[in-house]
Amino acid sequence: MPVVSGSSAKGLAKDLAKELDWQHVQIESRRFPDTEGYVRIPEASIDSLRNQDVVVVSNTFPDSGIVETLLSLEAIADVRAGRLDSLKGGEESGNDVGPGIYLAIPYFGYSRQDKRFQKGEAISAKALGRIFANHCDGIIVLDLHAPVALEGLSVPVSFVSAMPELAVHLQEVVKPDFILSPDKGAIERASSVAQAIGCKFSYLEKTRIDAHNIVHKAKDLDVEGAIVAIVDDMISTGGTICKASEALHTQGAIEVHAACTHGLFTGGAISRLDQHVDGVHATNSLANPRSVISGGKALARGVRQMLGL
Repeated sequence: MPVVSGSSAKGLAKDLAKELDWQHVQIESRRFPDTEGYVRIPEASIDSLRNQDVVVVSNTFPDSGIVETLLSLEAIADVRAGRLDSLKGGEESGNDVGPGIYLAIPYFGYSRQDKRFQKGEAISAKALGRIFANHCDGIIVLDLHAPVALEGLSVPVSFVSAMPELAVHLQEVVKPDFILSPDKGAIERASSVAQAIGCKFSYLEKTRIDAHNIVHKAKDLDVEGAIVAIVDDMISTGGTICKASEALHTQGAIEVHAACTHGLFTGGAISRLDQHVDGVHATNSLANPRSVISGGKALARGVRQMLGL
């Protein structure tokens, strides 16, 4: 079966294809001088996309990723429906081979816009989920910030996590004594890592001031002489982790590491983190300078779950 990728998540798509022992197909993807996007299925791959189910690996971040994802799904749908006519090549068509397009999203853009804080706001994550569901037969998402955002879609959704892979990496490379969640919302993910490693676990107290401001308070933890790993689904600015690291060092931690599935690292986050932690560890769900863990195994679990393999 083919695993298809465009300009985003190419490395992860190749990892997924290798895990499943499937074929990797690279879509032609580029931008016109006015920045509009363009995608095209290579002619040599058309038959394979018509003869088998297809998994499209595509990020929906940044915004250009949303457009490329939709264009890729539409191009594959046209191919599978037999819409092969070309203005230059004359009329050509084939039979409709039916459903079989699955979208694997390593990082789901707008995932944190999962609820309304003020009247008149769109629940952006849910809106995008509905749009993608109209163009595929199933969705696989890696470590979605709030899975409730994609509940009730018209197609099945498989939620998978890279926390098992993070646990293996941390155990082999960092050997932590303590796993810390940055807030209660990440407890399930971080505690699963602590359980897999067999070490202590706790979390930071979080108080939301408003839609844009959150205050995190480090609890009084027993980390004297400990190596601590702070685990979350994503790291954006890194501000919370930097503050937590300062508190942990004050309480006696000898090393503090940050680990996540999605390394957004916005606004100089890498430079900021390098001043406060001893290591930053992320998967390749997004292209980033700290992607040291493959998300291929995690996505493969989701694909197998979706297809009943």
